[in-house]
Amino acid sequence: MSPTPPKPSQQPSMGMLSKVIFSSRWLQLPLYLGLIAAQAVYVFHFWVELVHLLEAAFGNQHALAQLVKSIGYKDSVEVSALNETIIMLVVLALIDVVMISNLLIMVIVGGYETFVSRMNLDEHPDQPEWLSHVNASVLKVKLATAIIGISSIHLLKTFINAANYDEKVLIWQTLIHITFLFSALAIAYTDKLMSQPHAATGDRH
Repeated sequence: MSPTPPKPSQQPSMGMLSKVIFSSRWLQLPLYLGLIAAQAVYVFHFWVELVHLLEAAFGNQHALAQLVKSIGYKDSVEVSALNETIIMLVVLALIDVVMISNLLIMVIVGGYETFVSRMNLDEHPDQPEWLSHVNASVLKVKLATAIIGISSIHLLKTFINAANYDEKVLIWQTLIHITFLFSALAIAYTDKLMSQPHAATGDRH
């Protein structure tokens, strides 16, 4: 007689308290839906600025005034026509919106996948490359890198438009950007230190 095959081990059932605690992760769902709404606001703002830029290119003075106001020109500076500096500042502002939108996507998709529920995108042709190996640590480093990119755009806008800013603003923005850089380096280094013991343990085995 052939031996009876062993029965597969059954997973222990979760208690009521464990189910409630584990289900509480769905409380984060309204937060991610709120970020999607914020994403929609950024899309609307992007198109408003883009339409103003196109209208100003065709000589619309009202659109030009809106652009000058949005990029932080002083009221004493009179601008009668679209110039290269204004175009550059507006384009940088549009890039800034895109980068913040990318940051929102990373938080929404990566955060939902990591902390709420699997999205089962393995067979989807549009699955982001970074999502296949995302975890809380990777997401943290990616967010820090994205924040540095956004800060760099803000700093570049400030330097291009430096004549319309106070010296203290320039100094503080530079110091804040440097702080972001060191923070990202510290996060990446800490993540490397935390992953080394696991690699060393694997090598021993």
